[in-house]
Parts: sequence; structure tokens; C-alpha cells
Amino acid sequence: MSRSERAFDFLPVNQRATKPRERGITEMRGPYYDPVGKRRLADIFETCGAYVDILKFSGGSFSLMPRESLSEIIALCHENEVMVSTGGFIEYVLVRCPEKVDDYLAECRNLGFDIVEISSGFLAMPTDDLVRLTERVIKHGLKAKPEINVQFGAGGTSSVEQLESQGLQDPAQAIREAKRHLDAGAYRIMVESEGITEQVREWRTDIISELADGIGLDKAVFEAADPEVYAWYIKTFGPEVNLFVDHSQVLELEAMRSGIWGTNELFGRVHTWKG
Repeated sequence: MSRSERAFDFLPVNQRATKPRERGITEMRGPYYDPVGKRRLADIFETCGAYVDILKFSGGSFSLMPRESLSEIIALCHENEVMVSTGGFIEYVLVRCPEKVDDYLAECRNLGFDIVEISSGFLAMPTDDLVRLTERVIKHGLKAKPEINVQFGAGGTSSVEQLESQGLQDPAQAIREAKRHLDAGAYRIMVESEGITEQVREWRTDIISELADGIGLDKAVFEAADPEVYAWYIKTFGPEVNLFVDHSQVLELEAMRSGIWGTNELFGRVHTWKG
């Protein structure tokens, strides 16, 4: 959003790149926990569309929607320079009908999806196979966004006790996997929050730092399901860290990024410098 378009444009805010952004990406959750159709999306884009870079479906919700409604949602996103991601769902295709992977990717392309997420939290698959999926997604003309995690079973809203019983994966292995995906041409790497800041007794900030250093902040998108989580990311890495939040949190997140508001720890302390 340009200075001339913003209300109260005489008040300073942190300088932020316009879309398409390479840093400070905000990915927001679309229909899943809460139905979000084109009318609600239109309201979101009208009020804060300048701050949304990606709309991500969750749990394969798009596969249950009328084709016309789905096409309208995707078209509305594109009108507002918002890319559309499948979110996690390819694991369902791999388990139920692996011979349909190319059909699935072709349909994603035909419907206008921009990004296909490749999740592995539920599947014990060789890295070679996952990297081949990244290559296949790219071959279909789509952006691949593999998800890495340190918690097996992540993504299923499991209890703390259930996840603890699974144990944690070595972050170094997750970094090696992420680098192989990036070498294969992946667009970004999604970092799952379960086992790190979600469904844990204490946040594993040490793991976040290791992943950020190993992958690179510009290539990672961190899931930040709660305000205190994305406030921590901004306090730790600055306002241009890439984050995935709920659609209801976009304006609050941007208020923190822009430096106009925040928690007691952040108020008046978030700045950018483009000198």
C-alpha cells in the first residue's frame, strides 16, 4: 500500500516492501477451522489485502467445496495479488491413491493454485521421495513449498502427551531435508510449529534458531498460531520474518510489523532501516 493510499498517512510506519514481497511474507489460513468464502475474503482484502501474500487452505478443505466456489475464491485472491496454496493434502493422495499424484497436481494447476505444500508430518518417507515430489510439482508449473518438522505426527492436533511419546527428530536432519528441497527448486520451506511452539510444555526456541540459521530466514515460513508466538518471532528476528497466521490475525500481525502497536515488550521497539 502506498503512502498516499493509507489513512493517516502523515503518521510514520516502518517501511515495508510492496507485493510481490521476498521478505516479511504473511501467509494466512483460509477455509478450515472457520469457513471463509469469497464475501468474507473480499472484506479481508478490502481492509488489509496489501498485507496478505498467500492464502493457504488446510486439511484438504478445498476438495470438499463446490468447484465454482473454489474457483471464485482463487480468482479473488489473484485479483488482490495473493497467491493460493493447497496446504497439507498431498499425503492423503499418497496414502489413498498414489497413482493419482499427477492428476492431483494437474487439477491444482487447472484450478489456479500457485503453490503446492508437501507435508511429511504423518508419513515416514525417504527424503529422496519427498524431493522427487518437489521436482514433480515444479514440472507441473507450480511452486513447491515443502513442510519440515521436528515432530512426527505434527499437523493432526494431537495432545502434548501424544506428541511427546513420538519424540523429536534431530533438527539437523530437518535442515538437510530443507536444503535438498531448495536445491531442487522449492519456493519456500514451511516450518511446522508442533513440537516447537505448539503442543509443547515449553517453547523450543533453540530449535527455531537452529532452523533459521540452517535454512535461512528468507527461505523459511514459520507457523505462528498465537499472538505471543508471532510477537516472539518479530522480537527475535525483526519485522520482516516470514510468518503463517490465521486470517483473523493479519491486521494485528501487520500492526506489529509496521511498529504502530504491539505487546508491552514490542511497543515502540520494532523498526526497519532502508538506508
